[in-house]
Amino acid sequence: MKKIVKQVLGIDVAKNELVGCLGRMYDDWVPELYAHKTFVNNQKGFAALILWLKKNTDEVIPVRFVMEATGVYHEALAYFLNENGYAISIVLPNKISNYIRTLEVKTITDKTASEAITRFGLERELDVWKKPRDIFKKLRQLTRERDQIVTERTAVKNQLHAEEVEAVPNKRSIKRLLDRIKLLNKQEKEIKEEVAAIIKEDKEIAGIVLLICSLPGVGLLTAAIVLAETNGFELIRNKRQLASYAGFDVIEKQSGISVKGKTRISKRGNKYLRKAMHLPSLAAIKHDERYKAIFARIVAKHGIKMKAATAVQRKLLEMIFTLFKNQTTYDKDYLSRNNEEINTIPNTAAH
Repeated sequence: MKKIVKQVLGIDVAKNELVGCLGRMYDDWVPELYAHKTFVNNQKGFAALILWLKKNTDEVIPVRFVMEATGVYHEALAYFLNENGYAISIVLPNKISNYIRTLEVKTITDKTASEAITRFGLERELDVWKKPRDIFKKLRQLTRERDQIVTERTAVKNQLHAEEVEAVPNKRSIKRLLDRIKLLNKQEKEIKEEVAAIIKEDKEIAGIVLLICSLPGVGLLTAAIVLAETNGFELIRNKRQLASYAGFDVIEKQSGISVKGKTRISKRGNKYLRKAMHLPSLAAIKHDERYKAIFARIVAKHGIKMKAATAVQRKLLEMIFTLFKNQTTYDKDYLSRNNEEINTIPNTAAH
């Protein structure tokens, strides 16, 4: 008689619902998917999910919950399961999407996505998810609120410009728009001060931010966004994975030898990380020889400045991860010093 060695509940998480798929692995190492059900994404749905789980699994073998990191929609369930003592693995979306490509799945639905997540959990040895520190959650809430304020302020400024160039501007409308801009400026300032205060209170995070801010163009706010959106790089194992999580991974459309499309970044990842790298990359291109050289090389090759700037954004984000991982500051003179060392090496081929 075959023996169960592993049980997994893969969950495809959406805003309003959870699509679950139960799977098990026997001692012959053949996976079996055997039950599906949809639940509401709230506390009542979580309780129903646990009841369904207990009815359809072997209590002796622990069940691993596996889900994607889908914005914020998976968090309530993850916290609920963690508080009730269940083992959870949260996987970056690009890992699941890459895995799905290896399967014979013609149509991707919520059900097939949950099945793929379950198979992934059965076949792989995954890390157990740990509840992120409160500081990262607070920083993410604040930095995302600031992003909304900046977006709203840009829209109001555009309205103000349109009103001012009218043939007969409405003075009262202009005053209201100016008052809104003033309010938004005040709110943004309050958020920045709150972010700085939170970081200052935590000596460990303050030290990490100091390392990250040694990069050209990277300030406290950028460092806070990167740490908040990655939960202190909790799920990140290497630079390539980080680039994919941010949506900086390159995709290329190609068919046979006759059709070849332009390469572009996927933009499937975390948009807040990409936005956070925009202004720092411009400063890095202007003031740092390393990034200036990267920018110039890509412009010379492709003639597209936006493509070159995006490459610098990715390199800058990867460097932040490197500084975090190695716990070191950025060496701005590394490139020039390394070139000097190469130039001083004697040419032994001539002797």
